[in-house]
Amino acid sequence: MTLERQSVPVLDVDATPLTVPELTEVLTRYVAEGTTRTIVGHNLHSVTLCHSDPAFRRFYDQSDVVLIDGAPVLMLWSRGSQARPDGVPVMDYRLGSTDWIPALADVSGLERIAVIGAGPVANSQAVSRLAAVVPGARVAGMPGEGWNKDLEESAVAWLSEFRPQLVLLGLGMPLQEQVLTRRLGELPPAVYCAVGGAIEQIAGIQKLAPRWLGRLGLEWAWRLVLHPRRVAYRVFGEPWLLAGLLVRRRLQPRG
Repeated sequence: MTLERQSVPVLDVDATPLTVPELTEVLTRYVAEGTTRTIVGHNLHSVTLCHSDPAFRRFYDQSDVVLIDGAPVLMLWSRGSQARPDGVPVMDYRLGSTDWIPALADVSGLERIAVIGAGPVANSQAVSRLAAVVPGARVAGMPGEGWNKDLEESAVAWLSEFRPQLVLLGLGMPLQEQVLTRRLGELPPAVYCAVGGAIEQIAGIQKLAPRWLGRLGLEWAWRLVLHPRRVAYRVFGEPWLLAGLLVRRRLQPRG
């Protein structure tokens, strides 16, 4: 299939709208090619970082796939897009990491998966669950808790030895993107996916919002109730920061 970046109105970013079957088709192609690819997702936090951090934006602009992960981004895209096939529900294009990771069994030729991030217990449990999801693949993990320079060096060496085809990097945003920006040229060819907190969710340590709640665009409310300190700023503060950044961007003279 042809991957087409589409503009998200108002937010001034581009995304690659895909459904789960379309993404597994793309992953099958990438795995067969055996080259280095990057897959990221857009929510309001990543949009804010794109407008406040030039290096972060460059990384997103250079990524192969930018999924839509976040109800506000999805709704703005769907209002401005003419490319959505008739009959496909809009919510099918919202792909958080936990929406597509359970479908990895549909990726042909996937034999080696690396999971980097979270604490030792969560990482180990996520590895076990992924091994059950993709029984034909070897799944190995490396915790990312307390990430520092030495751990980063160890991760590079470990990946170079393991040589996975798919890497789930869950260090949180923007650390995971910063690591890929620094290290991608040294890492072995693979599909590198920035998955945020998905490792703890796959492990069952973080409770996932009910799917019906996510389809109503209210997953943020679930996270706010469970993790008020962690989520409150993103829900109540960051949208105002993003609004200011967007206004300033529109007022800047175009060169």
